[in-house]
Amino acid sequence: MNRRDLLKISLASTGLLATTAQAQSSCATDGTPAQFIPKKAADPRPAENDLEKFPKCPYCGMDRRQFHHSRMLLQYSDDLPDGVCSLHCAAISLAVNVDREPKSIWVADNASSAEIKPLLGVDQASFLVGSRIKGVMSRRSKVAYGSEAAARAAMAENGGDLGNFEQALLAAYTDMSQDVAMIRRSREERRQRAARPQG
Repeated sequence: MNRRDLLKISLASTGLLATTAQAQSSCATDGTPAQFIPKKAADPRPAENDLEKFPKCPYCGMDRRQFHHSRMLLQYSDDLPDGVCSLHCAAISLAVNVDREPKSIWVADNASSAEIKPLLGVDQASFLVGSRIKGVMSRRSKVAYGSEAAARAAMAENGGDLGNFEQALLAAYTDMSQDVAMIRRSREERRQRAARPQG
């Protein structure tokens, strides 16, 4: 092989490396598992004004203010926050961020009569699972209460079973396959209705 051929190969490989490096740098947060890293900047106090900071659920796109009663907020050990609409989407966040240790997890307190339900730590919450209360992103509802008395009163009126966060999270993972299928059907039906001619 002569020097001219070596030079051509060298230039071609340099161009290929530059193209590859450019593609990698432009996609630094894409690809599994990097695509699942929470996109918001680290925040040591994510629960302050959480609805302003995290208006939409990153997993399903739902409005967290509209679903303030079911919203959750996760903060990982590197202070990256993930504001989600429901326990269903919190379960997704915990699953795809398996290499991140949760530092704090908050849930809306349905024992509160406030217009926008305040957040409380999940370790302080009692969860009512499988009641007649409509679920968010799930056929089987999972509703958090800041007092066991409020959870028991809701259970007396709506049925279901009381549990802690770990039990509610297990129920969310157990329901995931059926819930995802239900959500897909619902979204496809909405798309078909929107595509129909009006009149």
